[in-house]
Amino acid sequence: MKYRPGEVSLAVKRLQYRHHRALNRVLAPLGLSLVQWDTLRHLHRHPDASLHELAVLTFQTDQSFGSLATRMAERGLIERVPGPGRAVRHRLTEEGARLRAEGQELVDGVAEASFRGLTQAQLDQLGELLDRALGPDPTA
Repeated sequence: MKYRPGEVSLAVKRLQYRHHRALNRVLAPLGLSLVQWDTLRHLHRHPDASLHELAVLTFQTDQSFGSLATRMAERGLIERVPGPGRAVRHRLTEEGARLRAEGQELVDGVAEASFRGLTQAQLDQLGELLDRALGPDPTA
């Protein structure tokens, strides 16, 4: 079968939507949404990230991420600390780190189940093809 770019794009979007629903479902017992867990994951990888950096990493606007960060700080999942100038930096709290780690196991389970039908070679090929497709942004 020959795939057209629009069909491949739609298949990627369907898979993303399936993952999003499944991840929200498995993270709910931890009291987390996918976007909250994603924030914890990115803070684990990028401690002291700015609000703007986290907004970009989590595919949100600065304004919507600011609201999310405020709610997460109120829950004790992250802390907001002064940075240079007017900058505010963000860090995981102990509770945020614990929930990130618990969530990671659940997220890994969803991904493994989703790609279970692929061999390691196929998974490697898919990853390489996606990396290639994500090369320089032609719209930038």
